[in-house]
Amino acid sequence: MPALLRSDAEIAASIACIVSDVDGVLTDGGIIYDNHNIESKRFHVRDGLGIKLWMRSGFGFGILTSRQSKVVKKRCAELGITHVEQGVSNKLTASSELFESLGFSPNQVCYIGDDLPDLPVMKTVALAVSPADAAIDVREHCHWILRSRGGEGAVRELVERLLRAKHRWEEHVPH
Repeated sequence: MPALLRSDAEIAASIACIVSDVDGVLTDGGIIYDNHNIESKRFHVRDGLGIKLWMRSGFGFGILTSRQSKVVKKRCAELGITHVEQGVSNKLTASSELFESLGFSPNQVCYIGDDLPDLPVMKTVALAVSPADAAIDVREHCHWILRSRGGEGAVRELVERLLRAKHRWEEHVPH
């Protein structure tokens, strides 16, 4: 799904909402359980700031993930992400409902995912994006493949690229 030589500004113009997977995008995909069966995940702080800057710029942000995790709920609360769908078995159906609850149509949405369950959603949105280490089949269907790996600032890279293309990045850089 190459972006047929369109500039970032042309691609970004219609994007008003980002929807993100969690494992493999906001995290490195590892799932860690301790001896008490407590799950932990590692999130990158720059992704968090990127999400906040995106939302402060007046754009929508949502989470769509197959797994259910208290850690994700906590991280989303910290960041002010209110549209969070966890434990989703069919991402395509859930994405339509999420887009509607966010108030956006698929042609206004950027979806970032890393593995096969993300493909059906990626094929319906205006901008499909993956981290550098996404599954091969996912990368083959993306408009943008980021330089960053999942859990290493991929969402921040996406947000910065979109905001720069929209000429909105500078308003967030201290002078």
